[in-house]
Amino acid sequence: MTIAETRGLTKIYGAGETRVVALDHVDLAIEPGEFVAVMGPSGCGKSTLLNLMGGLDTPTEGSVVLDGRDIAAMSDDELTSVRRKRIGFVFQFFNLIPVLTAAENASLPLVLDGVPPKEALGRAEEMLAKVGLTHRSGSRPDQLSGGQQQRVAVARALITDPALVLADEPTGNLDSRSSEEIAGLLRQVSGEWGRAILMVTHDPRIAAHADRIVFMRDGRIVDDTRIANSDSARDAMERAGLL
Repeated sequence: MTIAETRGLTKIYGAGETRVVALDHVDLAIEPGEFVAVMGPSGCGKSTLLNLMGGLDTPTEGSVVLDGRDIAAMSDDELTSVRRKRIGFVFQFFNLIPVLTAAENASLPLVLDGVPPKEALGRAEEMLAKVGLTHRSGSRPDQLSGGQQQRVAVARALITDPALVLADEPTGNLDSRSSEEIAGLLRQVSGEWGRAILMVTHDPRIAAHADRIVFMRDGRIVDDTRIANSDSARDAMERAGLL
């Protein structure tokens, strides 16, 4: 069963001479527990795709279907609820609140959804244990390494048990070792915990952790390949003309 799908998804900015087609009739389907990486040159539409699938922007044409519902047809209140409960976001720069502990940062989506703070913190502690931060739940972001901060961000993204996790260059601000660890964690999130993940990355080594690589150019999908390792990821990039 498809958990998330785009149908003819198109996004156009501006008009006349300033008209830019950021996405051009993109069709993409993601299954539960599937890890999909999106690659392509700068300006190809990768981030626009994530923004539209996360309900952070509205399409010019086409639709984004999540759990069988078109999110573009939802009211603002419905969309806010879906973003909070059914979509998890992981960003390149972590976006943690500096004055809050790791547990408090991870619990925020629950607190915003009305869960009592004590219960929310308890669930956050459990999630932090799952991502390997059992003993750092009381640490603030400035007391954590970059890789640890990103683990907190992953815990925050997963705390509401979302159907889809959207990760925008989640390793782009990390060293190579931490990047591999975070990619491996996302692999675990999809493979063992059954969460669908759509990740934008520029690094074939990170993309090799995914089940599929979707290649984009000029707002279109030019190749969609199942991969086995970093070598097959690089081969797929060469076929798509991205190396």
